[in-house]
Amino acid sequence: MLYPKTINDLIECYKKLPGIGEKTAERMALYSLELDQEIIDLFAQSLIDLKKNIKRCKKCNNLSQDDLCSICSNSNRNNKVICVVEEPKNVFQFEKIGTYHGLYHVLDGLICPLENKNPEDINLESLLDRIEKEKIEEVIIAVKPSIEGETTALYISKILEGKDIKISKIAHGVPIGADMDYVDALTLELALEERKDITSHAE
Repeated sequence: MLYPKTINDLIECYKKLPGIGEKTAERMALYSLELDQEIIDLFAQSLIDLKKNIKRCKKCNNLSQDDLCSICSNSNRNNKVICVVEEPKNVFQFEKIGTYHGLYHVLDGLICPLENKNPEDINLESLLDRIEKEKIEEVIIAVKPSIEGETTALYISKILEGKDIKISKIAHGVPIGADMDYVDALTLELALEERKDITSHAE
């Protein structure tokens, strides 16, 4: 028996979420019927607000509701250190730890020649502009330990070669090939604390 169109439409919507298959989407749609109207209204409005209000920070490319995110607009942060990450969710991972007090820069991807993703295809040019204009003293590269991550780290260290900037990379307490989503907070904290200076390797 087919579900009514409204339920089928909701099942199809849930299936668009990552990791959600047919049965899980069906379960979620049917469960949604049991929710109070107040929760449904909040859910619907939150989705609308998400698309309407969330933008990218003009400085670091992080998610924000304003032109500058709460980190870039915080005068108490160490504005001489930038932690370079692959995507916005990595910023929130480090912020949950609470031990890093510098700034961030979101690349929106990593260099991957096999997928035709070159340096100009990620947010590197604005990183270089920030380093020059903001007189950055240290760049911490905090991307996943993969071939793409290593290629990106090497490229950044190469283009910064000869500048009076310390370049470090988070320690590989983070397993090779690991998705940053599944790295626990303690491992991430230790990796950040034990980061290695890679400036001397850019030869």
